[in-house]
Amino acid sequence: MAWIGLALVTGCGAERAPVVPAVVKPPVKVARCVLKFPDRRAGAAARARLERDLARYAADRPGRIVYGALDLASGIRLGHGEHDHELITASGAKVDIVAALLQRRTGRLDEEELDLATRMIKESDNRAADALWSRVGGSGAMSAFYRKAGLRETTPGPGIYWGGTKSSPADRIRLLKVLVKGVKGVKGLSAADRRLVLGLMGQVMREQAWGVSAAARRGDRVALKNGWTPRPFIHNTWAVTSYGRILGPGRDLLLSVQTDQQPGHGAGVQTIERLARMIGTRLDDLSPTIERPCPTNPIP
Repeated sequence: MAWIGLALVTGCGAERAPVVPAVVKPPVKVARCVLKFPDRRAGAAARARLERDLARYAADRPGRIVYGALDLASGIRLGHGEHDHELITASGAKVDIVAALLQRRTGRLDEEELDLATRMIKESDNRAADALWSRVGGSGAMSAFYRKAGLRETTPGPGIYWGGTKSSPADRIRLLKVLVKGVKGVKGLSAADRRLVLGLMGQVMREQAWGVSAAARRGDRVALKNGWTPRPFIHNTWAVTSYGRILGPGRDLLLSVQTDQQPGHGAGVQTIERLARMIGTRLDDLSPTIERPCPTNPIP
C-alpha cells in the first residue's frame, strides 16, 4: 500500500499543466498626424503662369475671345473680358428659354413642352426653340426673367430672333449658379426644375458635346450648352460659344468661353477647347497646400 501511495503521489507530481499559448496582439498602426495649410505664394505663382499662358494663346488666335471660370469648391475665379456682353450666344440661349418657361409655370411642363425642351437642349433643335420662345412670351418675358435672375449683362434677341441674345461669360456663370444653387427672388424655379435643366444639359448628343467639356478629368460629369452660327454680315465670320458645369471629386467648375469673328466653326471650337483644357488641367495648381506634422507638445 505504501508503494502504491508513493506511486500515486509521484504520478500526480509528474503531471504537467497544459500550456496555454500567449495571445500576441498585432502592432497598432498609429495614423500620422498632419496639418495642411494653403500655400498662397505657390498658388499666386501658378495663377500668374496660367493667366500668362491663357493670354498668350488667345492673343495668337483670330477674332474676339473672352472667358470666365468659377470653381464653387475652391472659390477660385479666372477671367478675361468676362463682362463683355456684346457677343451673341446663338443656341446657348436655349437654356435660358427653358429656364424662363419653368420659372413662369406654377407646375411642371406639360408633355409637349417637355418634348420640345428635350429636343431643344439635347439636339439643339431650332424649331423647338422657336415654339418655346413664343410660349414663354418672347423677348419681353425673357428680359423680365433676366432681371429676376440677376443677369444684368444679358439682352434677349429682338423679336423672334432668340439666337441674337447677347450675354457675357460672367452672366453665363451666373445662370449656371442659378441652376446649381437656385436664387432668392426667382420663384417657380424649383430644385426639381433646376435638376431637369442640368440633366438635359448633361445629355447633349455626342457630336455637340465639344467645348468646355475639354476641361473635364476622367470620371467628371459635364453639363453644357454650345452655340454656333455664321455671321455673313460681319466679314463672313462665325460666333462660337460654350458654357457649362464640370463636376467631380474636389471640383465644381463653372466655365464659359465665348468667341466671335472666327474664320470658321472649327477654329472657334479649337480655341474654346484649348482654353478649357488649360484651365481644367491646371486648376488644382492654383490652391496648393503645405503639410506640417502636428505639434507633439500641445499647449495645456
